[in-house]
Amino acid sequence: MTSDILVIGGGTVGAAIGYGLAQRHQKVTVLDGGDRDYRAARANFGLVWIQGKGANMPEYQLWSQRSAELWGNFSAKLQNLSGRDLQLEQNGGFVFSLSETEFEARRTALQKLHNELGGSADWEMVDRSRLERMNPGVTFGPDVYGASFGHQDGHVNPLFLLSALHAGIERLGGKIVSSTQAEKIRSDGAGFAVETQTNTFRASRIVIAAGLSSQGLGAQVGLDVPLRPQRGQILVTERLTPVLPFPASGLRQTQEGTVMIGATNEDVGYNVTTTGAGAAKLSARALRIIPALSNVTLVRQWAGLRVLSPDNCPIYAQSETHPGAFIAVCHSGITLAAIHAEIIAQAVLDGALPPTLEVFHQRRFNVSKAA
Repeated sequence: MTSDILVIGGGTVGAAIGYGLAQRHQKVTVLDGGDRDYRAARANFGLVWIQGKGANMPEYQLWSQRSAELWGNFSAKLQNLSGRDLQLEQNGGFVFSLSETEFEARRTALQKLHNELGGSADWEMVDRSRLERMNPGVTFGPDVYGASFGHQDGHVNPLFLLSALHAGIERLGGKIVSSTQAEKIRSDGAGFAVETQTNTFRASRIVIAAGLSSQGLGAQVGLDVPLRPQRGQILVTERLTPVLPFPASGLRQTQEGTVMIGATNEDVGYNVTTTGAGAAKLSARALRIIPALSNVTLVRQWAGLRVLSPDNCPIYAQSETHPGAFIAVCHSGITLAAIHAEIIAQAVLDGALPPTLEVFHQRRFNVSKAA
């Protein structure tokens, strides 16, 4: 069980990095956990989204923008290789405002971020009249005042993306090992040995991209990353005639016709139970935006756990005590999939993260070291 590079975690983050490494002719093995793992990749809303990201870290906005720019080419190559349509649309997206106060607060927040970054704005504020012209098939509720519109935002089918990444890795000669959870990581003169319940996998380099499990695994190789779970609940309706030409934060229509409504932000530990209170909260806001949804049947509700750092931004690092051990964790695995397959994969191959990613190192949470 020997590879050039071993990726621990077969979700969207780990699979994107593994795919990028396989593209670079590396012998890659990806360890994908069991069905009872907290699989954020299978509970994802599916947005390719940059609007408003990086309010406390402008570099995160630039990182997201760069990934969004790579998404078109990334998607085309992956679809051609895997034979799977990712259903990517990048025609823009909305964040609705249900009052003038919300509208102006949104404008202020986006303008502040824009001023910090400079350059041309990739967003604009849209009043109700224009919002109605852009969505001719929708009758908005009386509370809808307007929205912000991000020109580079879009959406994709997250399950098709994950499936395509796995297929792409295997078609490029890599290996996906399912239902296999890493338990112990040891370093030796030849690299790393990763033990599971049944096997030992060896590689000269490893990438820990196991979501919330990354915290415990990273600690074994000197990568102490602070992470916390946050529950997000999502509702899904029956299939409808296409009416929403653009995705929105918390509301999007898939190509199959279902409308996804989300998502809650609940600090409840590792609890993935769906709740009536969560469904009621999501439904209430959705109905304020589009009252006609009251006549639609809900067919599914699910909950997943976001993988969050203390500042909600990604963490990328290589261990100082165990060179060759990398870690990559974030809660924007869909948006960042393209740049993970490109920049992060190349950095792992090069054996060093570029200096521009130093801002995402976990030492930013250690005040004494950062000082």
